[in-house]
Amino acid sequence: MAEKEKTEQESAPVEKKSSNMLMIIIIVVLVLIIVIGALVGMLLMGGDEPIAQESTPQVKEKSVSKTQTRSTNPDDEDNTRALSDIGILYPLDTFTVNLKSDAGRRYLKVTLSLELEGKELSLELDAKSPVLRDRIIRILTSKTLEEISSKKGKQKIENQIMDTLNAMISDGKINGIYFTEFVIQ
Repeated sequence: MAEKEKTEQESAPVEKKSSNMLMIIIIVVLVLIIVIGALVGMLLMGGDEPIAQESTPQVKEKSVSKTQTRSTNPDDEDNTRALSDIGILYPLDTFTVNLKSDAGRRYLKVTLSLELEGKELSLELDAKSPVLRDRIIRILTSKTLEEISSKKGKQKIENQIMDTLNAMISDGKINGIYFTEFVIQ
């Protein structure tokens, strides 16, 4: 009888050890599955862009501040004007467009305000709103990330949009363009 009790006591720790080992193996396998799944998900969501482009920081600028605004003259050294010098502002809806690139994975989100010469021009802009949006979208989608990332690139976009829109209107002119939102992703 003493031998029977000894055998039961020895088998209990062996079962407990194998049970603990089985739990550890299950936990390790589950952690590996989760890690592998996360890596596969990141690779699939990341796209085909090289890692160097992935690490490019998101560009977000607010060009119109409470104290100063940008001039449309690229040769201006100061590049600021007092708020009292700004004419009537005509806000446009947000534009979200794909940038011109090989992969087609970058997009630009821009909100603009147009500085008008007179109040009567806002009526003409309201009437031609779809055409204005089309022209602005065409200009923005023709740009690459490299073209719009620099200060000169943004200035070039402003001038190109202003020239295009001024050629379309007859009741006045647009004196400036201000980016109130500029996000590249």
